[in-house]
Amino acid sequence: MQDFYGWRARIGLIYPSSSTVMEPELYAMAPEGVSIHTTRQDIGPIDVEGLRSWVGDDIVERCTRQLAQASLHSIILGGTSASFIGGKGWDEKICARMEAVSGGIPATTATTAVTKALIAFNRTRVSFVTAYTDEVNERGHRFLSQHGFSVVDSAGLGIVEDKKISAVPAEVVYDFARKSVSDKAEILFISCTGLRTVGVISALEEDLGIPVVTSNQASFWHALRLAGVKAHIEGFGALFEFT
Repeated sequence: MQDFYGWRARIGLIYPSSSTVMEPELYAMAPEGVSIHTTRQDIGPIDVEGLRSWVGDDIVERCTRQLAQASLHSIILGGTSASFIGGKGWDEKICARMEAVSGGIPATTATTAVTKALIAFNRTRVSFVTAYTDEVNERGHRFLSQHGFSVVDSAGLGIVEDKKISAVPAEVVYDFARKSVSDKAEILFISCTGLRTVGVISALEEDLGIPVVTSNQASFWHALRLAGVKAHIEGFGALFEFT
């Protein structure tokens, strides 16, 4: 008998109600014995106001409390732009809010995880490819710059409706990323937990010759490490070489 029910780690996830991508991508990457458990929160337009609202008031705390009723080993806030929209330190404040009510379960955000992933590679010249509008991209560019990264180019799909982000085919993400990357880039960051990305990471790394970090990949990588799981996972990029 094989046991698939989280005997190694149980990862909690706070995710937009209308998104359908992050859970299957996490399960695609999950080693045996790691399970994912989600609570969902309605989200409005993917713009500055909508993103702030998604993590506003007591929403983060309520979602974390719901997840913390289960015996989890770490919790992810699965919203990249929502966790960088307020600038440097915004993601850390969200993590602190989560951990204040999690009963000792460590927490991360997609942005926190991506920052740690970029630092692990020790590469500073970043290509920033996203699902977002220019307004949201500018906030992400600023966040990365505040952390010492040089954004050599940025490109967004300009989508403001969450369901439409989830519907973008993986091959479109691949093509858009490949044509958008500057030859000056040392690393590619594809931002948005709603984009289908993990299936194209290996191909992009082979074709571009640089590491690729995506929101879902980095979130899972960091959540595993917070949970004490140091698995070498193949097929989803060079990031999993860091344990």
